[in-house]
Amino acid sequence: MKNITPQQKIFIQEYVKTLDGSLSVEKAGYKIKDKAGFARRLLANPKIIKEIKNEMDFQIKSLRIQKGYVVKKLLQIAEFSLEVEDILDKDGNYTGKKKLRDTSAGLKALESLAKYLDISSKQDLESNLPRIITIENLDEDKI
Repeated sequence: MKNITPQQKIFIQEYVKTLDGSLSVEKAGYKIKDKAGFARRLLANPKIIKEIKNEMDFQIKSLRIQKGYVVKKLLQIAEFSLEVEDILDKDGNYTGKKKLRDTSAGLKALESLAKYLDISSKQDLESNLPRIITIENLDEDKI
């Protein structure tokens, strides 16, 4: 890390672990009252931003997780969470009503998938082509 002080290096390492600026300032040993303000100033420093990005890129690459794996897992979470299931009463009897298993988890997985694949509504409107992705038709080369 060029032109980065030892304290800034610790801040960067802690920030990459926690994404909490105030906590990272504290763990780096800065004796300052306005930890959040100081963290904002550190995070505005282009050298620190560059080193944080480099550290995060290194960690992501070192995981060696394939994009296809991430996409498949997000799809599995979305599909499982958005399945319809029967509603039971307090005695465990079917009520005849149905609900989605876990809407919030399903929508969060779909949102993460859209971000990961860089799918935006504007992009879809411009192309006029439907985007249907399932685990069965997922092509590693298209990711």
